[in-house]
Amino acid sequence: MLAHLLIKNYALIEHLELTPDSQLNIITGETGAGKSIMLGAIGLLLGSRADTKVLYNPSLKCVIEGTFDLNGYFIEHLFEEEELDFSTTCLVRREISPSGKSRAFINDTPVNLETLRRITGQLMDIHSQHDTLLLGSNEFQLQIVDTYAQNESILRQYHTDYQAYRKATQVLERLKSEAAQLRKESDYNQFLFDELDKAQLQAEEQEQLEQELTILENAADVKERLQLANDYLDNPEQSALSLLKNAVSSLNSISKFAPQYEQLRERTQSAYIELKDLASEISDEQDNVEIDDARAEDVRERLNLFYHLQQKHQVKTLAELIAIRDELEVKVSRVLNLDEDIAKAHTAVEKTKAKLQKSADKLSNSRKVAIAPVEKEVKKYLLDLGMPNATLHIQQTLIEPTEDGIDDVDFLFSANKGIKPQQLKNVASGGEFSRLMMVIKYILATKRKLPTIIFDEIDTGVSGEIAIKMGQMMNDIAQNHQVIAISHLHQIATYGHAHYFVYKDNSAEKTVSRIKKLTFEERVQEIAQMIGGLKPSEAIVQNAREMLQTQVTQRQKG
Repeated sequence: MLAHLLIKNYALIEHLELTPDSQLNIITGETGAGKSIMLGAIGLLLGSRADTKVLYNPSLKCVIEGTFDLNGYFIEHLFEEEELDFSTTCLVRREISPSGKSRAFINDTPVNLETLRRITGQLMDIHSQHDTLLLGSNEFQLQIVDTYAQNESILRQYHTDYQAYRKATQVLERLKSEAAQLRKESDYNQFLFDELDKAQLQAEEQEQLEQELTILENAADVKERLQLANDYLDNPEQSALSLLKNAVSSLNSISKFAPQYEQLRERTQSAYIELKDLASEISDEQDNVEIDDARAEDVRERLNLFYHLQQKHQVKTLAELIAIRDELEVKVSRVLNLDEDIAKAHTAVEKTKAKLQKSADKLSNSRKVAIAPVEKEVKKYLLDLGMPNATLHIQQTLIEPTEDGIDDVDFLFSANKGIKPQQLKNVASGGEFSRLMMVIKYILATKRKLPTIIFDEIDTGVSGEIAIKMGQMMNDIAQNHQVIAISHLHQIATYGHAHYFVYKDNSAEKTVSRIKKLTFEERVQEIAQMIGGLKPSEAIVQNAREMLQTQVTQRQKG
């Protein structure tokens, strides 16, 4: 239901706000006052193409904003499929900038026009004698059958089963694609893995070998320098150790004379012990250094293998090579396990498909049962609206499962005797379309919450009893659903729960379209003018008052 409408800077509308009644809203006004302009603005909310020519003030942006109450609508799944947050209060906004850029938002989330049309197409439905945005759609025709059959719970189960089947199918297709790719690369991956696995890589080995090779390549010089260092420290003839030992002996003789001499002796003794230990380590290192050309060659070969593999795989460390080896191992192992995984995925698809088929058959059978009663009721009420020869045939065709089921539904219509029913777009005029939609809405009104329906002058060419019947139907629909009717007939206007008057305001330099909600007395005058022209007689005014009061009284009793 449309709870609030805001139109700013559109065509002749500078600023317009409308809070429609939840039931039947009547809109009247003089020709060219702006009723069609308002519908054009609403059309932007439904995804119509935008144009900067519609800007009232070319330097300001145009904003069309509709607030909808979604309580009772079965459309949560649409929001989920479009990845939009769902709330029972839905804000839809369309903006057109002076540069011509158009933007659309649903609950403040930017959306494209396709998404906008998909969502708002379930919220509002405009019908005139010239145009329909919904009835010709096979998707909406299917919804009509589902609504009549009250398939909501069956549809909910079907959607659950369909999503499970689609998810299982996606998993299977992904595994098949992965298998094809892996099998294509399998031999090469196996070769690369074997090469890296044979190398027996260790993360720190390269650094250790590079250091070892440096020593091996300089072994003679290293050994000589270590020997020389050891000689300086521990030469039997004269060395740092022998000199330091003599220093300790000298300090021993005076250490008892004063505490500071004892401290000097201890420090010198400690230095002697540390230096002796250092000389021993240097000697050990000298013994460890070997001039080994064979070992040097082995180390070079090992390092060259590392460098070759790193260049081949375009990495710089053994850790990266090890990561590649492990990844290749997973891929090689994955090929071996894929057949088993694919077999399991096939089983999951068959299982979900069987469950889906069961839900689909139940949904399809429910639709089949509903079709004949819909056809019968449509024919009955079209007769009341002056179409005695009208025929509706609903054609049901089985198709592959989609998110809407396994049925393609097509409404075939004929308004004239002896004419074979054909698709609506080929045979129905604007007026016939509108009456058919009114009948359908009337039939479905007790079944489920319907989109807000806007009837745009569908009463053209209608008068007398048929006009009264139309008004009654609109009133009946509006007991549970919101209806907005733009009308020129007083018979229909009297049924309105709220009556709005559209008019031109020429008080400023530029004409502006405005709308106001009429009081009871203002409605009396407007209906009287609809009957008798701009200056209706007192008798006509009294007649209008009685007609309007009758409807008000009946509503109060009801």
